[in-house]
Amino acid sequence: MKDVQELLKETDLEQIEDNIFRGNSHDVGSPHIFGGQILAQALHAAVMTVPEDRIAHSFHGYFILPGDLTKPVVFEVERIRDGGSFTTRRIVAIQNGRAIFNSSASFQLRQEGLSHQIDMPENIPAPDTLVDDRVIAENYVEYIPQSLRRFLEIPRPIEFRPIEIFDYFKPESLPPFRHVWIRARGKMGNAIGDHQKVLAYASDYNLLSTSILPHQHEVNMPQLQMASLDHAMWFHREFRADEWLLYSIDSPSASNARGFTRGNFFKQDGTLVASVVQEGLIRKRRKKK
Repeated sequence: MKDVQELLKETDLEQIEDNIFRGNSHDVGSPHIFGGQILAQALHAAVMTVPEDRIAHSFHGYFILPGDLTKPVVFEVERIRDGGSFTTRRIVAIQNGRAIFNSSASFQLRQEGLSHQIDMPENIPAPDTLVDDRVIAENYVEYIPQSLRRFLEIPRPIEFRPIEIFDYFKPESLPPFRHVWIRARGKMGNAIGDHQKVLAYASDYNLLSTSILPHQHEVNMPQLQMASLDHAMWFHREFRADEWLLYSIDSPSASNARGFTRGNFFKQDGTLVASVVQEGLIRKRRKKK
């Protein structure tokens, strides 16, 4: 996918029955369905069952089984509650009669209330002074294993401009922090649900790999099996996914073959618009017998 319009089309859903939708998958270079795709489609399925005046404010999901790229995914939405201010939905993604992803989403009317936020990190270079991570990756192509090369070479609808340039192929221990400017490639309309869907898709990039940074002297990424286990997201304020957002990420802990990561999204003016938390599997690949 070369731009965000292709992403919106690829993650669109066909309604096949009341509260039941079907979506297709796209290849991002990994052997299974990309987690960000399932996040975006599950959120989209929930959006299609709520009134237009309600906006998603939180979304929580568990990845249960790897998804098959060659088969469609069915999304079943359960209407848990339609309240005066909040609407709650449960969404299950199904392949071959089995749940591969289970989630819940909550929607709210626009309401006035107390407001505060943490500050955006200081001394962050502007995105215009940085380069796309695809350009950076080109310098390492000959050193990248074939299994990872496709992931880097396939066109992406999201542009990433990292601030810290990490070399994952050198055994150097680094603090578990990173900052990346992100922006959808191409212009989008004004539908808030589309911008939230695109950000949900993009939020699965760069998170789990941050938990590897302190351990690069022990193991490097090609030696690891990595997979998202659960993912939670909160939308605080309105934003546009086709404008630059700073993704500020840290990993407070890694233990028991799991990495725990957090992320905050800021507009260029410092406004905090969304937050993410994820835990994922990180362990050495088992040698084939």
